Amino acid sequence: MNTMNNDPTPNKPPQPPQPPKYTRSLLGWVVIIALGLLLAAVLSNQLNGAEKISLTEFWIYVDNNQIDGDIVIEQNKVRGQVKESVPLSKGKSRKFYTYFDEQNQTFSTELQARLKQAGSPAKVNVEPRSWWSGILPQLLVMAGVILFLWFFLFRRIGAAGGGAGFLGNFGRSRHRVMTKEQSRVTFKDVAGIEEAKEEVAELIEFLKNPKKFSRLGGRVPRGVLLVGEPGCGKTLLAKAIAGEADVPFFSISGSDFVEMFVGVGASRVRDLFKQAKDSAPCIIFLDEIDAVGRKRGVGFNGGGHDEREQTLNAILVEMDGFDSSDQVIVIAATNRADVLDPALTRPGRFDRQINVPLPDLKGRMEILKIYTGKVLIGPDVDLQRLARGTPMFSGADLEALVNEAAIAATMAEKDHVEQDDLEEARDKVRWGRSRKSRVIDEAEKEITAYHEAGHALVQQLLPKADPLHKVSIIPRGPMGGATFSLPEKDRYLYTRGYCQALLQVCLAGRLAEELFCDDISSGAQNDIAKATEIAKKMVLDWGMSEKLGMVNYVNDDQRIMPLDMTGKDYSEKTAEAIDEEVRRFVDEARVATRALLEEHSDAMKRLAAALMKYETLSAEEVKQVIDGKELDKPTVNELLAAEKAKSDDKPAETSPKLRGSTPPAIPEPG
Repeated sequence: MNTMNNDPTPNKPPQPPQPPKYTRSLLGWVVIIALGLLLAAVLSNQLNGAEKISLTEFWIYVDNNQIDGDIVIEQNKVRGQVKESVPLSKGKSRKFYTYFDEQNQTFSTELQARLKQAGSPAKVNVEPRSWWSGILPQLLVMAGVILFLWFFLFRRIGAAGGGAGFLGNFGRSRHRVMTKEQSRVTFKDVAGIEEAKEEVAELIEFLKNPKKFSRLGGRVPRGVLLVGEPGCGKTLLAKAIAGEADVPFFSISGSDFVEMFVGVGASRVRDLFKQAKDSAPCIIFLDEIDAVGRKRGVGFNGGGHDEREQTLNAILVEMDGFDSSDQVIVIAATNRADVLDPALTRPGRFDRQINVPLPDLKGRMEILKIYTGKVLIGPDVDLQRLARGTPMFSGADLEALVNEAAIAATMAEKDHVEQDDLEEARDKVRWGRSRKSRVIDEAEKEITAYHEAGHALVQQLLPKADPLHKVSIIPRGPMGGATFSLPEKDRYLYTRGYCQALLQVCLAGRLAEELFCDDISSGAQNDIAKATEIAKKMVLDWGMSEKLGMVNYVNDDQRIMPLDMTGKDYSEKTAEAIDEEVRRFVDEARVATRALLEEHSDAMKRLAAALMKYETLSAEEVKQVIDGKELDKPTVNELLAAEKAKSDDKPAETSPKLRGSTPPAIPEPG
């Protein structure tokens, strides 16, 4: 039983209890209301319901003996009241105030003389004005404005950034802390990367029992770099390590370090590592580390001290500051390990690089078992067949596949997910939704049928090509049709014979249009691009050209920077030879494919006619058509008629072809 204390701050003194959040908020509102009432009281005191009048109107009241009571003079302000006998307009106040020129030093003497002349008993009272009473209203107004800005602007901006105040928040790390109770991810949820799981097993043991490694003087790697294609499970593996070790998981993206203010990234790095050390044992996960860890001195800035480099320097310094007793492991993930700075990947920082590859056939099977275990699947689901039909799919792709299949089955009101739903979801994830409602011209449909028939026929006849899965002329995504293969196993080596077979399959569609339609179309654009790419790799990367020999002509720097910036590593004469060899590989495949199509022209015509009639054919049905056999399956029109009869709730006659048969499979693009 693990008795390790998992409290992230075991040695910190207990903090005094804080008042509830709602209490602090209520207190703020009380302060605002009190200040508002005070301001209103002061203004009310100053004005006292009086109405401002002109100085001329005031002298009229004085000369006509219409002043009731005493007159008060406060600096240059005069206050008084009009007698009740004086008629005033409706709504006008009898209390008044007016102002006179401060430079007039004889105003009080003149007022007393004119009151005496008018026979008024009113007296003149001169009140001294204190210095604070004049500025108190202005101070209260300023305080109200400042309080408003603090409460409604700065406080909310600070809360949105993490609760550390407005400007102070920029230097705080924006990481997310996750405990095992929040994320119950373990190795049971990770499949398809067994070797990577074995490599990180010692990290889990170190986090659980660090004294076991210090007994012999060993040191566990301070940093682990996970390298792999997008969606392969790097983040999931890091979470599983934290879940298995039952330690806090600090997660942050590389782009979260960089802001528009210089020095913010470095400050956030220091804050993150400080909090992680206080919470040890724990794991720091830096996702997309290449956002701040690119090679220094590469680019247009000339290697200056920009924000990204300061952030990288801070990461390097913090990782060097780890002691052997610090139970903090830094895990970083990237799919661009070739652009990382060498100082980041040297021993002592990211000591170990773990490759997280795309899952193989067995791995895809295990991943599909995990995700299909969360949905209801039917008895006809064949995960082995589905795994074979998803080469180069990542774990994220497989999760999306199962989710799309569950959505499709739900929309069709099925009781469980069927094999057809999974195959349609596979095609949708990789190539897009099928456009069955698209109206296709008959001539265009015929060209598409011969094009796809050419692909299917050559793939069926060539023994070194991957086995055919199905062929369809139903539009899907940008494509008018598709031919899909079903590899028997994952390929890690590409032989020259296999590459030549791929070239023939790619060129078969365009050659079929040329031979049987007396015209060519733009539908072979993707096929031509793929054939050119294969031929270039055969010459440049794989050394399969006898003329050029076993020489690699691809500069590694070209993978990072454009070709016109790095230049070529070979002469113009060699470039011409490369072009000739690429053209030769393509021309040889074209000649061989043309001869194969001419030899089996009758089978080509039968296959194109079957595609025009049925739109989708499986590999077995393609073989039957090539052998000259009739297909026992409903046509597209018969299926549409049966669907219409079912929707109209009319008893439709069961055709012998419909009885016991299954609808055609959804096309799988190749």
